[in-house]
Amino acid sequence: MGVIYVLLTISIIVAIIFFVAFIISVRNGQYDDVYTPSIRMLFDDELIKDSKEKSSESNKTKQS
Repeated sequence: MGVIYVLLTISIIVAIIFFVAFIISVRNGQYDDVYTPSIRMLFDDELIKDSKEKSSESNKTKQS
């Protein structure tokens, strides 16, 4: 029974250490995404082209 208490205590300590490490890494910006914002404008241009092409195609069919 004493072994269970020791293992439970050790596991709680390890969990707290990992939680503190996670909080520190989040505050330091470890999980900030710096790549996606730089390429987001490339994807937005493609979406605008697609919508313009669809609207021009629908205008051509309406005019015909």
